[in-house]
Amino acid sequence: MDPVVFRLRMFMLVMIGIMVLATLGFMLVEGLSLGDAAYFSLVSITTVGYGDISPRTPWGKVLAIVVIVGGVGTFTGLLANATEYFLSKRDKRQRAAKQNTIVGLFFSEIGIQLLSRFLAMDPQRRVLEKDFEVSADWTEEAFAVAAGRLGRYDFQVDPAGADLVELRDFLEGHRTLFIRLLENPSLTEHGPFTDLLRAVLHLREELVHRQHLDRLSETDRMHLGGDIKRAYQILVERWLEYMAFLKDNYAYLFSLAARRNPFVKGASVEFQ
Repeated sequence: MDPVVFRLRMFMLVMIGIMVLATLGFMLVEGLSLGDAAYFSLVSITTVGYGDISPRTPWGKVLAIVVIVGGVGTFTGLLANATEYFLSKRDKRQRAAKQNTIVGLFFSEIGIQLLSRFLAMDPQRRVLEKDFEVSADWTEEAFAVAAGRLGRYDFQVDPAGADLVELRDFLEGHRTLFIRLLENPSLTEHGPFTDLLRAVLHLREELVHRQHLDRLSETDRMHLGGDIKRAYQILVERWLEYMAFLKDNYAYLFSLAARRNPFVKGASVEFQ
């Protein structure tokens, strides 16, 4: 749990506890009604002190001192943490917007093309093609169902018939973009998209450091298949999340992304 949320909840619980005990206490020792006791407890805790109600008995005055001493600090802490919570929430929204802009750049420049190449190596791609024909009528529930199916999908990669040289050249041609994306301060060090970039960069390095990609041993080909599978799986997960984000926030960007859907055969940005 977020520490800010935890502290806010704790202060709220303590505040409620003090209010309840103070109200019951003033009803008992001062003989106030429920409404008057709750009202006096609140104005004491917040140090407003209108003066229309005041303790008349010695024990009432003692209780008022205890409520003020314990309640003021709790009330101040509650306000401070509530302010911190809303500021933190605003900052998270701003960071999320920046991160999704970066994710959008990635998919626009390389992600969609890379996903198409990975799909061509998947002998079971028809299953994914059937489940991920994202369209304008997809709802939040539809994306949730697709994410559930994705979690159960057995990713398979067969690089035997793939043009690994072309894949290497494609990734190498975007090396500068990868580095600039990783250097962007809006990305968190251990975020999901950062994991994707690392997986793809690792695959690029594996391909670049092999001199004869057309004459690989079976063991080496299987090793590369594992690297491709890792990047492929993370890429599909991030793509689905990105499409859901666009659907909820940017209809015009979602429209273009849906028309470039790599899971739809013959997808075209042109309207027919």
